[in-house]
Amino acid sequence: MVNIYKSKSVYLVSTINMALREVYNFYRRMEDEHVILSFKGEFSAELLTSILHLMESKMVELEIPLQMKKRVFNVLVECFQNLYHHIEVPNGEPELHASRNAVLVMVKYVNRKIMVLTGNYIPKESMADLKRKLILVNKLDEKELRELYQQRLLNNSVSLQGTAGLGIIDIARKSKNKLGYEFIGINDDYSFFCLNIVIE
Repeated sequence: MVNIYKSKSVYLVSTINMALREVYNFYRRMEDEHVILSFKGEFSAELLTSILHLMESKMVELEIPLQMKKRVFNVLVECFQNLYHHIEVPNGEPELHASRNAVLVMVKYVNRKIMVLTGNYIPKESMADLKRKLILVNKLDEKELRELYQQRLLNNSVSLQGTAGLGIIDIARKSKNKLGYEFIGINDDYSFFCLNIVIE
C-alpha cells in the first residue's frame, strides 16, 4: 500500500528543490551575462531614484570614469521619461492592464561598456512614429545629432507624448552608438518595445 502522505512530502521536497535550482540557474545566467542591475515592476519616480543610487554604487565599484558615469545617468533618465510617455494600456485589455505600469530595466557591464536594456508595452498605432525616430537617429553622426537636437529645441516641438523625439536623440548622442530595438507583437493592438543602448 502506498503511503500517500509520504508521497506528497517527497513531491513537495522535489518541487522546492526544483524551484531552488531555478533560482541558482537564474543567478548563474545573470552572472554569465554580466548583469549588474535588473528590475521588472511598476514604474514610479522612486524607482528611477533607487536605480540611480544603485548604479552610482556599482559604477564606483567598477571604477567607471566620471564622464562615462554622467552619460549613463543621462541615458537612464531619458529612458525612464520615454518609458513614462509610452505606458498607455487601456482598461479593455485585462492581461495588459495588470502590467500597464510595469517596465523592464536591465543594465549590463561587458568589455568596459555599459548596456542599458528597457522594455514596455506600446500601442501598435504608436509604433510607426517611434520606429521612424529610431531609424532617423541611427542614420546620423554625432554632429548631425547635435544639430537636430538644437533644431528641435528651437522649434519647441512638444506634443501630448512629450517632446518630439528629443529623448531618443539625446540617448543616441550620449551613448555615441547606434540604438538597438525590436517590436514584439503581443496581439492585434499592442507590441512589446525593447530598446538596447550601449555606452562606452
